[in-house]
Parts: sequence; structure tokens; C-alpha cells
Amino acid sequence: MKRVCVEKYPGNLKLVTSDIQKDIVSACAIETTNSIIKDLGDSLFSILVDEARDVSSKEQMAVVIRYVDKLGHVVERLLGITHVPNTTATSLKEEIEAILAKHKLSISRLRGQGYDGASNMQGEFNGLKALILKGNEYAYYVHCFAHQLQLALVGVAKKNMNISDLFFLVTNVVNVVGGSCKRHDILQEIQLAKIKEALENGELSNGQGLNQETTLKRARDTRWSSHYRTLVSLKYMFSSILDVLDLIVKDMKLSSDQWHEAHNLLKSLQAFEFTFSLHLMISLLEITNELSQALQRKDQDIVNAMTLVRILKQRLQLMRDNGWNSLLDDISSFCAKHDIEVPNMVDTYVVPGRVRRHVDKRTVLHHFQVELFFQVIDLQLQELNSRFNEANTELLLCVACLNPSDSFYAFDKEKLIRLSKFNLKEFPEVQYSTKELDNQLETYILDMRSNTHFVNLKGIGDLAEKMVDKGKHALYPLVYKLITLVLILPVATATVERAFSAMKILKNRLRNRMSDQFMADCLIPYVEKDIFGNIDDETIMCRFQKMRPRQGSL
Repeated sequence: MKRVCVEKYPGNLKLVTSDIQKDIVSACAIETTNSIIKDLGDSLFSILVDEARDVSSKEQMAVVIRYVDKLGHVVERLLGITHVPNTTATSLKEEIEAILAKHKLSISRLRGQGYDGASNMQGEFNGLKALILKGNEYAYYVHCFAHQLQLALVGVAKKNMNISDLFFLVTNVVNVVGGSCKRHDILQEIQLAKIKEALENGELSNGQGLNQETTLKRARDTRWSSHYRTLVSLKYMFSSILDVLDLIVKDMKLSSDQWHEAHNLLKSLQAFEFTFSLHLMISLLEITNELSQALQRKDQDIVNAMTLVRILKQRLQLMRDNGWNSLLDDISSFCAKHDIEVPNMVDTYVVPGRVRRHVDKRTVLHHFQVELFFQVIDLQLQELNSRFNEANTELLLCVACLNPSDSFYAFDKEKLIRLSKFNLKEFPEVQYSTKELDNQLETYILDMRSNTHFVNLKGIGDLAEKMVDKGKHALYPLVYKLITLVLILPVATATVERAFSAMKILKNRLRNRMSDQFMADCLIPYVEKDIFGNIDDETIMCRFQKMRPRQGSL
């Protein structure tokens, strides 16, 4: 067969050149996107947008669309990624409109927009949110819940000087201890020896998945849960880190600056102040870690997200009311294990480095309980109430009424009618009379509560799928339209973050000269593997042949 091909086709027909390969990749990307657009059909959709730098320091903007497919499933698909030399709100809007126009999608079909909360995105008057709302008043904006959570719990906590010092010291520890391969290897060897010793003494239990090798992780502002993992790693390897710092201090070959840095870190890490702040932040982030992970799910809806946020607030309040003693017991136990001096709580607290006569007198207990424990938790609660104030808006109160849990306990006909008025473009009849929707809601709720197929539904996403499965979406078209409008409201930009993770794999340090178009074409089939895998090879070959004149055909 190979000999026949060689004899049949011209000698200069080469399908291995870079231009041909780029055309093939482009054909794959076009057909993958066409499949997504075909699946979207004439449905309404929302967009999720974010920016990130690639390895060659170019600002890339990814656009993801969120919609409900014909089976009632909530779907998020990468529509495209483009280089944006200018990140102003106006430039971003123009790029988004260009991507939508390229795929013949009208911005008038947009019903939601989700961003990470950057100033050029969410600005009240000149931000991307505001500019899109000027062109389409029904494109409701939802701040990414997961980003809000991270910014609230870490950024706000740093307003407390002790917590700010904690993260500053942690960053320095990671830089110093993990600053070279040699120190990293020493840390691993010391940690392994301590684990073996603990296993022999029965202090640790042995089993599959336990006592795995770990290392110090660097906290990143753009990586969810990274601060939590960093603090947990530091606590777990605390004794080994002290040993490495001690070795650095004793190394006479180092410069005086390196010696002093290691010496100061060693001294700071063994202070009760640091230990208390470390355990406090681990306890706080431990409460929210599960929520942070849950908010990254693709099929998350606003009702479930708001429920998780409400539970978070309750847990923080419970910790404030009842968590002091248990936290102090944990810290005291940790200090005893690592020979850290625990101050007497009834003694007068003196700020380190301050002259005693210039400091207001208060006890050690007052400082750690009121000025640190209570204050940090109060900052969290205040920020959560501020950032998640969407829960207090009429829109989200109405959305909650569609929740099918507990036999549609939250159902409220009047609020659902008000919800339809937020989308008069989809419900023009409501502007003049609510009778049709009123009658349909009455029949709908009686049917749902008496139908055994709709008893154990967990969320609005399950409700949409079950309605399509049982044909109820055709029976109650206005109600189903309400459900789809609610489901396409974006909750988190996790899909966009995953696209950027894939971008870093495709365009890495060894391929940093990859062109923007080639990278974008590679990224779409890579991210949307399930769509690309179902495209027939014949379709891609036909697309390839039509792209430009060829000397031969595949």
C-alpha cells in the first residue's frame, strides 16, 4: 500500500510540513467548534471569561459558553482563546464580540456573564460587565463564587497584622528551605527518617495511602486551595523544616545575609505567635476547603452554591462561639511536641519590639482571643456578607423557589412570576398578563409533588434532566424556560481555569514560540476531547481539503 501511494502521488506532496500540520489542526478545531455550536442550536447561553499569561508572557483571554442542551444537561464548552494585547474593558468586549460573531452567535442571546472579579471585568460603570449590560440588559452578571471565597478568606485575613506576618514568613520559608535542590533533598531525607521513627514508635499508623511523600507547596493567589495546602504541609513537616534551617545556620560557607535570614526564620517559627496564627488559618481554611472544591464543579447551580455559602457562614459562627478552647488545646499540644514556650494567658501582653510604657496594657488571653481569633473570624463573616450580597437580591430569592428538594418545599408561585419579569424578552406575555404562567405553575407544582419520578431530586439541574426525560418540558414550556434561564447563570469560572491549565501544557517552555492561532487551534480539541472524539475522520479530511487548493486529496 505504501509503495502504491508513493508511485501515485507527486513527489512534492508532503503532509508532514508544518503548514500542512497546522491546517490539519485548524480543521480539527473548526469541526470541534462547529459541533459545539450545533449542539447549542438556538438556545440561550452565558459566557465565562478570564485572562492569563502564557509562557511567553502574552495575555490570553479564554471564552467559555454555558448552556442547557436538548437533554436538560448543563454544559460548559470552550469557544475560543485569543491574544489580547490590551486588557481594558473596551478591548475585551470587542474581542468577545469578535469571537461570538465568528461563530454567528448574537450577543442578544446572552443571558449571563461570569468573571473572576478583576476591576477591568466587574467595574460598575466602565467595566466589561457594564459595557455588555449596555448592549443587553438581560445578561446578568454573577461574580465567580470560588474566587470570592478565596479572596474573602485569605485576602481579608491578611488585614490582621499577625496573619499578614504568617503568610510573609511562610513565603520566606518556602523560598529558603526549597530554594535549592540540595536543601529540598535534605528536607525529604529528614522527613522520611522522622516518619520511619514515628512508625516504629507506633505514633503513626501504616496503611495504603498513608504517610506519602510530601513537600512544601507554594501558595498562589490564582490557585484555589493552595494556601490551605501550603499551611498544612508546613505544619506536617514543621520539625523537619526546623532541622533544615538549623543546618543552614551552621553552614559556615554561606554568606552573612543567608545566615541571618535562616536564623531569623528559625527564631520566628518557634514563636507562639506564629504557631497560633498557623493553626488558626488552617482551621479556617479547613472549614472552607470542601466548599471551595464543590464550587469548582461544572454542574453547580446558584441555589446549591448559595446553600454552601450559607452553611459556611454558620460554621464560621459556630467556630467563633465554641471553637476557642479546642483550638487552644491543639496549639498547646503542638507546642509541647516541638518545645515551643506557651505564654501564661493572664500575663500582660507586650508587642515585640515596642517599649512597654507606650503599649496599652491587656492580657495575653485578650490579645490572642479578641485581637486575633475573634477579629479574623469577624473579618471573614463581614466580607462574606458583603461579597455574597447577591443572596439578598430579589433575583436569587426568586431563583431559590425552583429548588426541587424536599418535595418542592421552596416553591413560591408569586416569586416565580416575579422571576419571569427579570426576563421580559423571553416572557413578553407576562408584561401584560401573568394568567398563562400562573395557570401553568399551578398545574406544574401539583404534578411534580404527586409524581414519584420527581421525589428525590437534589437540585435544579436534576429537575431539568428529569423533565426532559419524562417529556414534562413540552408540557410546561414556560416553567422549563424559567429553569433553563436559571441554570445558565454561571457560578464559577472553573472551566476557564482548566483551559488555562491545558494551555500551559501545550505551550510550554520548549514551545514558547508557538503562534497564537496554532495554540488556540490545538487547545480546543485538547480541552473538548469528548466532542473531538466523536467527529468522523471523513469530516475533518473534507474540511482540510476545502481550506486551500491541494495538489492531491487525502
